[in-house]
Amino acid sequence: MTLKELFEKGKTTLKDITYEYETDAWLLLERVTGCTRFQYLTYPDTEIGSDKCDEYMAMLAKRVRHIPLQHIIGSQEFMGLEFKVNEHVLIPRQDTECLVEEAIRQLGKVNSNCEADAKVLDMCTGSGCIIISIAKNVQLKKAVAVDISKEALDVARVNALYNEADICFVQSNLFENVEDEKYDMIVSNPPYIESEVIEGLMPEVKEHEPRIALDGGEDGLIFYRKIIEDAKQYLVSGGYLIFEIGHNQREAVCNLFCENGYVDVKAMKDLAGLDRVCMARLA
Repeated sequence: MTLKELFEKGKTTLKDITYEYETDAWLLLERVTGCTRFQYLTYPDTEIGSDKCDEYMAMLAKRVRHIPLQHIIGSQEFMGLEFKVNEHVLIPRQDTECLVEEAIRQLGKVNSNCEADAKVLDMCTGSGCIIISIAKNVQLKKAVAVDISKEALDVARVNALYNEADICFVQSNLFENVEDEKYDMIVSNPPYIESEVIEGLMPEVKEHEPRIALDGGEDGLIFYRKIIEDAKQYLVSGGYLIFEIGHNQREAVCNLFCENGYVDVKAMKDLAGLDRVCMARLA
């Protein structure tokens, strides 16, 4: 079978599975054959060995079962870095880059106003994509990543090693096992989807990503409440707490900040114009 024939087979197979069928078919083909777009356009009639064809068809069969593309490939790009992913962690999403970019901006202000580099804690770290990306862009005195899941932390450790980031990992139910010290910033992309909404999500999400990383309780706010309250013990005066939020949670999370005495509360939108990040400083 030629490259072109194999690609066409992939598109046909995935057409009823995802509207991104052409992209998915190409990325799987690229992973199996190592072919670039230029090579494909220049030599579409290149014959592909039966072993590679079989490997490609096996990957397509997984995608037909709604296994996420990133799980099949084993990685996802985020902030220009590659992160290993599996069923134990949320797949890094472009929307979350808004949180990282805002954290980097605010850390620039912190580092310019103090002699010591900043200390940052990432709560509910998952794959580690947030804290690792921050650490690769800002010189940190200390970077700590916390998650309740041992399996998630195993993935995050691999990603820190792969991306050469110096991160301290702590298995903990929120702040339960976190040492009593102060941080210049706490960042978090906590579970924030309402429990009853999860069953209506795409099969790729509800069946293959960890529910523990999705379920934010009845109103989606349970982890915001806990983190906002407990973070006051772990932030320096004027320290930042920055969250990713759901598109309909801006008002609720901002109110939680205000009720707990935080100042400079504000929210930011993602590239789609949806509320995505909410932040405040400890008074």
